[in-house]
Amino acid sequence: MQQNHEELSVLIAQTGPLEGQQWTIHDNLIIGRDPQLEIAIVTPDKQVSRHHAKLTLVEEGILLEDMGSKNGTHLNGELITEPTLLKDGDTMQIAMAQQFVFLSSDSTVPLQSGQISPIYPKKTRLSIDQRARRVWILDKEVEPPLSVAQYAMLELLHSNNGEVVSRRTLIETIWGEENSYEVSNQALDALVRRLRDRLSEIDPYEFIITVRGHGLRLDNP
Repeated sequence: MQQNHEELSVLIAQTGPLEGQQWTIHDNLIIGRDPQLEIAIVTPDKQVSRHHAKLTLVEEGILLEDMGSKNGTHLNGELITEPTLLKDGDTMQIAMAQQFVFLSSDSTVPLQSGQISPIYPKKTRLSIDQRARRVWILDKEVEPPLSVAQYAMLELLHSNNGEVVSRRTLIETIWGEENSYEVSNQALDALVRRLRDRLSEIDPYEFIITVRGHGLRLDNP
């Protein structure tokens, strides 16, 4: 079942690794960790199940259904146990990893060429396209692309939305838990310096903040 282009609803990612992205709901959608899905949420701790939740178009609107996920799907703070019809302004939480807001067709602006105007997400100075592993600062893409280790660090800091990430978590995520005890703090510091240098090529703003005794956080105004 497909909605008329004049009546498309929209799903907007808020807090989480997909923050700022949005999708018009023109067909059924599955949300999960599988990178082949249209809405793929990848986190280092695998909180999100491979196929976690499903949006289904029905005559009455759009149903949200948990697909037997390990960590659950919440709607407006309540764990859902059966398919539930979404209402305008509803907030969805996929495990503890990603939050979405649902806007019904009644609240969206008219569409042009099947796209919805960007009416919701706040603009941030640095943004990441997680699926394509691309980074932008002030609408300018970071090129050449970051190294694998640099991108892994930036993605982890970005997904934690300004919160402090410990040095141990950074090392385990970037180099792997099995190798983490062989990685020195000096190696992490060197990687931080290289990443800061790459970002400063576009914008001198200090995105990566060292919180002494704790770890690092991303300052992304």
